[in-house]
Amino acid sequence: MKFDELGLNESILEALEYMGFEKATPIQEQAIPMILDGKDLIACAQTGTGKTAAFTLPILDRVSAMDKGKINTLILAPTRELAMQIDQQIQGFSYFCGVESIPIYGGGDGHEWQQQKNAIKQGTDIIVATPGKLISHIKMGYVDFSELKYLILDEADRMLDIGFHDDIMGIVAQLPKERQSLLFSATMPNKIRDLSKKILNRPEHISLAISKPAEGVLQAAYLTFNSQKNRLVDALIKGRETYKSIIIFCSTKKGVAELTNHLKRKNYSVEAVSSSLEQSERESALQRFRAKQTRIIVATDVLSRGIDIKDINLVINYDVPGDAEDYVHRIGRTARADTTGVALTFINEEDMYRFAKIEQLIEAEVRKMPLPEKLGEGPEWNPNYFKKKKGRAGHKGGKSKSNFKSRRKK
Repeated sequence: MKFDELGLNESILEALEYMGFEKATPIQEQAIPMILDGKDLIACAQTGTGKTAAFTLPILDRVSAMDKGKINTLILAPTRELAMQIDQQIQGFSYFCGVESIPIYGGGDGHEWQQQKNAIKQGTDIIVATPGKLISHIKMGYVDFSELKYLILDEADRMLDIGFHDDIMGIVAQLPKERQSLLFSATMPNKIRDLSKKILNRPEHISLAISKPAEGVLQAAYLTFNSQKNRLVDALIKGRETYKSIIIFCSTKKGVAELTNHLKRKNYSVEAVSSSLEQSERESALQRFRAKQTRIIVATDVLSRGIDIKDINLVINYDVPGDAEDYVHRIGRTARADTTGVALTFINEEDMYRFAKIEQLIEAEVRKMPLPEKLGEGPEWNPNYFKKKKGRAGHKGGKSKSNFKSRRKK
């Protein structure tokens, strides 16, 4: 379905045409008419399906016709990166309709705080905020939500995972009861359903492709000992110049630093992104990556959700993520918006049980590829290994000391 069939106003359609958008994605096709009809909504859709536009477009349609000078829309997001991305999309979509927005998040300096405070006091149309930072402003006594009409929670599951439940409920308590509320989530556990009952009023429901990787992602895995992982990274990217944008996910900040240093010694164009960096440093690294000035980003899960970077060719899970849902979000960085991409996962012997759970979640067996011959033999596939190692928490780095039989390559 084309956007001009969804009932959006001309200024929004003009912005979409200018930005090169023509056809709505399934989540947009279903959500936009419901939101324009004023209904509360709980929507479940995986990353990369266009759910940000699914709520920003109809909200902008409504806000563009409202009087200015008061906060009319609040969007809550789990991370500063996602808040910034949503705000950037709003700025693009609202180019021809004069709606103003500002992201509210932590990690900045006093100057940024003052900018946020001034925008809030002046009544910016749309605030995109992380719950913790918004609570800080609310406590100062100058946040006026009396004219608020729209509340949106994006990646609500992630906000609850981080521990924002009480902050969310504290913010909701400050809002008018008469409002339209939308909840978007990549997964739909019971805690999200419970939250929706507290916040939404007789909501409509949309559920699309829960916990399934995008069809354009070519998935594969390698069974490796920890001591083989760095050499396997080298083997996978050396000479493959068609992989112009690569993200490698590590589970720890230490792992990010060590792999980044290894790749730098190999003269790759690489940068690290983790919570160890200041916000400005992370933003600069991502800008260089988007501009193709940096080929490889090594990151923790700070990048697994809410980062809209086009044309990522390869995602490598250097470590198997601790949560099966995070696997879907990590590999969702590639094959976005109907493109294709490759997602490879390194599985050591202690991660096999965890990866088997991932395969169960996505209802697919991921192909196990043979290691390059020069790396030697890896462990044999044994998804029950972790059950036998009670008290151990998975990959900690260093060489493996398991008694596994090696898997001979043929």
